[in-house]
Amino acid sequence: MKVLIINEPFVKDFCRTQRWAARTRGRVLRAPDWLAYAAAVLERYGHNVRLIDMVADNQTKDGLRKLIKKEQPDFVVLDSTTPSIYSDIECAKIIKEKSSAKVIMVGPHISALSKETLILAKGVVDVACIGEYDWTVKDVIENFSNLKDIKGIAYYQDNRAIRTMDRPFLENLDELPFPAWHHLNLMKYFDGGKLYPYIDIISGRGCPNRCIFCLWPQVMHGTKYRLRSPKNVVDEIEYDIKLCPKVLKGGEFFFEDDTFTVNKERAIGICEEIMRRGLKITFSVNARADTADLEMFQIMKKAGCRELLVGFESGSQNILNKMNKNIRLEQSRRFMEYAQKTNLEVHGCFVIGLPGETEDTAKHTIKFALNLMLTTAQFSGAVPFPGTQFFDLCKKEHWLKTEYWPDWLETGEQSGIVEYPSITQEKINYYVDLGLKKFYFRPSFMLKFLFQTRSKSDLYRKLKGAKNFFSYLFNK
Repeated sequence: MKVLIINEPFVKDFCRTQRWAARTRGRVLRAPDWLAYAAAVLERYGHNVRLIDMVADNQTKDGLRKLIKKEQPDFVVLDSTTPSIYSDIECAKIIKEKSSAKVIMVGPHISALSKETLILAKGVVDVACIGEYDWTVKDVIENFSNLKDIKGIAYYQDNRAIRTMDRPFLENLDELPFPAWHHLNLMKYFDGGKLYPYIDIISGRGCPNRCIFCLWPQVMHGTKYRLRSPKNVVDEIEYDIKLCPKVLKGGEFFFEDDTFTVNKERAIGICEEIMRRGLKITFSVNARADTADLEMFQIMKKAGCRELLVGFESGSQNILNKMNKNIRLEQSRRFMEYAQKTNLEVHGCFVIGLPGETEDTAKHTIKFALNLMLTTAQFSGAVPFPGTQFFDLCKKEHWLKTEYWPDWLETGEQSGIVEYPSITQEKINYYVDLGLKKFYFRPSFMLKFLFQTRSKSDLYRKLKGAKNFFSYLFNK
């Protein structure tokens, strides 16, 4: 079968693979890693596959029309997010107008609202693959005439949407092929907080923690942390180095697992395998404040770890409790103490506008962030996505300002769509921007930014990151 897997066009710099899909404040552009897995599975089974990132290529819907008309595929796989869903359906319509292809849609929005989205699409989307879709897409393509027996999908038939039985999560992640990065130019992807170039590694799926706002565990990958073996992970690293040697010359790998450090034994196992093979790489990981461990941090640093990305989220213990974060403020401080002892950089993530937020708690979060001695920080406005407990709570309490999905963005930027009696949406946005300005416009930060530069690629990363940041702050 001829299959096109497409990260379809939307607004410029729109990042579907972010946990909160939007044109990010730092203009992050991340490779479509989940689509790359689906492409790799299809290639393994002999299908004629192309993975195309039209966002990274700055393509428009006219470009999509020309592509489909020329290629005439049998199947097209499209991604979906809540802010882009009307545009995603429009792309499916274009495909139907220019070919006889069957359209499969994947991703968080259609996973959370499969029947509703298929009905909204009125037949231009044939099948929704729900949750993890690596093998589901393959099953749909190979058994399209018998959709009712395929687990983990919903399909459109006779003007109605039909959902099949749930599909169990894949337990042995080592069975998956490595992402099909060879279809993409990895030099096009950029994140000002990561070294350039960077390549994502996903060494585990799922998250045992149950934060009410976090999209991926609740909608896509579940709450059981399933792990790849250290050997399999480092095999992928060596494979990626061959595809993109520049990652060794100033770049890094980024472990996109929800929490790389949640399993100490496995985290150390990966680091020991990296060192056993003599790989001189740099990498960064997602971590949690309650996983601070001095021995683990020391081994990670020795293996090449540069930075820990941590969701501290708030400086208010009450708000941490309300979001079900299950961390304490003293754990965040201890985490920073251990990170500093082992000379690991820390990128802190904070959210303004979760339940219980007031102007006082927002101010306290900014003060808390400034006092943690972080390397870098991000502040985001809380956005409730369908399928999360946060969305359900906001709907129940009438905190949602709208349920019209395009309102989840404002001219491409993340748009706040919740408002509480205790704080307005205008004030939430104000404190997000205030946090960013107070953190990045400090003289101490600006001096470090200017003088602690690793290489030419690091200078490029910093200058582009600064340009992106200013484009957000001063062109709103």
